[in-house]
Amino acid sequence: METSTRTVYFDNSATTRPYDFVIDLMVKIMAEDFGNPSSLHRAGLAAEGYVKTARAQVAAAMGASPEEIFFTSGGSESDNTAIFGAAYKGRRRGKKILTSAVEHPAVLESFARLAEEGYETVLLPVDDRGILDMEAFDRAMDDDVILISVMHVNNETGAVQPIEEIAKKKRQALFHVDMVQSFGKLPIDLSGALSGVDLASVSGHKIHGPKGVGVLYIRRGLTIRPFLVGGGQEKGMRSGTENVPAIAGLGLAAETIYKNREKKNAHLRALTGAMRAWFEENVDDILFNSQEDGAPHILSVSFGKTRGEVLLHTLEQSGIYVSTGSACSSNKKGQSHVIKAMGRTDKQVEGTIRFSLCDACTMDDAIYVCEKTKEAVDRFRRLGSFR
Repeated sequence: METSTRTVYFDNSATTRPYDFVIDLMVKIMAEDFGNPSSLHRAGLAAEGYVKTARAQVAAAMGASPEEIFFTSGGSESDNTAIFGAAYKGRRRGKKILTSAVEHPAVLESFARLAEEGYETVLLPVDDRGILDMEAFDRAMDDDVILISVMHVNNETGAVQPIEEIAKKKRQALFHVDMVQSFGKLPIDLSGALSGVDLASVSGHKIHGPKGVGVLYIRRGLTIRPFLVGGGQEKGMRSGTENVPAIAGLGLAAETIYKNREKKNAHLRALTGAMRAWFEENVDDILFNSQEDGAPHILSVSFGKTRGEVLLHTLEQSGIYVSTGSACSSNKKGQSHVIKAMGRTDKQVEGTIRFSLCDACTMDDAIYVCEKTKEAVDRFRRLGSFR
């Protein structure tokens, strides 16, 4: 089968293409303003200026103060730093920590490590929409809980978790939120509606910024144990010479991503809504794992009597890029823990495809993807490849 010359990238939850002006800024810094921010001379001060500007840009986008923003190597490092730092800080008071069954591996693996160290880890269930079971949360929540970690938007289904409600019930526990998929899509106001959040994680390459850079928000007045030590950069919270080009690129992307956000979200919701309607009308034996009131850019669909991995590679021949689940685990054997936790059968999990869009996607792209997906599904079913 010949590969299509047309390319349609619908895997933006895995990573996004950096904005052209972000790339231009990073190239300029690498070529011309390459000083070390810790150096005292003019070149160092210029580099430090880029970091300072980026810190202000990210803080403004998050409704935070610049002093609450710390740069890391990405979302996973931010998750790890927040979780281990909070757990170690509270261990004299207790060792009970709560998270959900549908978290990113960076969170689940951190909790598994803490369980090995003697912490009482509780994985809270979700309902068939992928939303946290708040009754289960209420039963688990007591004065012994020192840490709660729940993602804002699920990276596989787009389910939006009740962060504000959790924050109101956290008691003395520290509350960490993985905002990797919500930042740039949903309003984030850490000094307003989300003021109950103590720690938050963001990743640069999910918002048309570069890979290899992220943000850890730490509420003013809160101190946690650093994850990396050495030169004392980032006020001692994250040692290591700052990745100035990436930090500057992240800052510019963060400033840009929220411009005309309501209009962009309406566009994304129109696209995913059209895809949902098209599949309902033209493809039988399907199940939507994404809710219509979820994040606007993600549509997860289980196609019965198929295999998602085969559909993925068939679509690739048409120049279409999608995924079967999280990019951080989809290349490993096994089934999506997220879709499974929602009560889906093994066959439904196996036949799942995630379409994740960005602002540059068009309605023509969306319908093209739908048509080619139907062709792939029909071909798979017709060949009787399902076992």
